[in-house]
Amino acid sequence: MSTIKDVAARAGVSFTTVSHVLNNTRPVSAEARRRVEEAVEEIGYLPSAVARSLRTSETKIIGVLVPNVQNPFFAELVCGVEESCRLAGYSVFLCNSDNDPKRQLQYMRTLLEKRVDGLLLSSAGDDEALAGIFKMARVPAVTVDRLVPGARADRVSVDNSQGAYNAVKHLLDLGHKRVACISGPAEFEVSRERLAGWRRALQEHGLAADEDLVVEADFSSQGGFLAASRLLKQSGLDSAGQGESTEPVISAIFASNDLMAIGALRAAAECGLSVPGQLSVIGFDDIDLCRYVFPALTTVGYSIKALGQRAGQMLIERIEQPDAAFQDQQMTPSLVLRESTAKPFNAGQ
Repeated sequence: MSTIKDVAARAGVSFTTVSHVLNNTRPVSAEARRRVEEAVEEIGYLPSAVARSLRTSETKIIGVLVPNVQNPFFAELVCGVEESCRLAGYSVFLCNSDNDPKRQLQYMRTLLEKRVDGLLLSSAGDDEALAGIFKMARVPAVTVDRLVPGARADRVSVDNSQGAYNAVKHLLDLGHKRVACISGPAEFEVSRERLAGWRRALQEHGLAADEDLVVEADFSSQGGFLAASRLLKQSGLDSAGQGESTEPVISAIFASNDLMAIGALRAAAECGLSVPGQLSVIGFDDIDLCRYVFPALTTVGYSIKALGQRAGQMLIERIEQPDAAFQDQQMTPSLVLRESTAKPFNAGQ
């Protein structure tokens, strides 16, 4: 590989002049700058990021660790993070833990070994071990949505409980009285908060929060499909929208994220149920895909990209102002009406 001395020889200047041109550390004549820039292009010189980091104690790299890059939520989130970091002069090193706490810890150690300037994390679990690494590393960090108890880090999140409450209240206001819930994994705070919002909405409408109508899934479309299939089967729903027993059947499903809601749409279709004619379905997050499934999914959401942008901005602020007070910012989801919810098929239920 070419070196800074090769550039200097080609340009006919000293290597310190080349350094000043590349790093803008001292005024250089227009002619010298032109010769250096031409030499850089001719020989394809690339400055060493490693050498620069040794001189400045900065890598200009942000480590981003998410639990599942196949989930459109995290794809949209990372786009926002990358945009904020790029505008601030930072590159992003993305790691996917695949919802594996052990892999997450391995990636955390790798990112720290690479001397990243900051960490942005959405936890996949094993929070006690994560908190220990945060404490040991003392690197600027931001957590997204999923809290890491004990970690000294800024946080940007969503008001999960209020968002779920708004979703279920919408169904109740339409006249639904038996609203099932497809919950996320119980070990995640986000799942517990969204389940709490489901319970609160029912209770405020004078309805019992029937725990038999709660099925846990893994935030995936397949998980939502299996959970909804179970709910529909135990309710005895047929294509007429009525159960075999005299007990009231469910008429609506609140899924704790959009992917599970999309899985529920498929389950309803396989049971011969029309949505929203015989079953209403609502999700959470408002991923871009919601607009294009059939029927288009009603959900509660916010700009996921804006969430990522704010997380990236908070991390840059933490890097530049390490002694500033820690921030914990929340975004409140709003109802996004589309085609998958309507009044219940049987007004007498």
